[in-house]
Amino acid sequence: MYAIIATGGKQYKVAEGDLVWVEKLPGEVGDSVTFDQVLVVSGDDFKVGEPMIAGASVEATIEAQKRDKKVIVYRYKPKKGYHKKNGHRQSYTSVKITKINA
Repeated sequence: MYAIIATGGKQYKVAEGDLVWVEKLPGEVGDSVTFDQVLVVSGDDFKVGEPMIAGASVEATIEAQKRDKKVIVYRYKPKKGYHKKNGHRQSYTSVKITKINA
């Protein structure tokens, strides 16, 4: 059984027991999180929402709050002497899917 959920402006295909990195969520390690924006659920019967499935949810627990590798952003204009160097580290949350309620 799997489900497709929407969180942080992205969609993720998840199954029970999966470990998924999603955009930063509020909460501490060990807290429970419920995703109520469920688009598709497969199992005994295949359900597709229009756009969401009413009453469906996915439960998960927070495993870690981390930050990704640094990405260097370098801008310059040739022959003008302009250059600017910035860095960015994206925050994310690692969640473990515990239950899919369809």
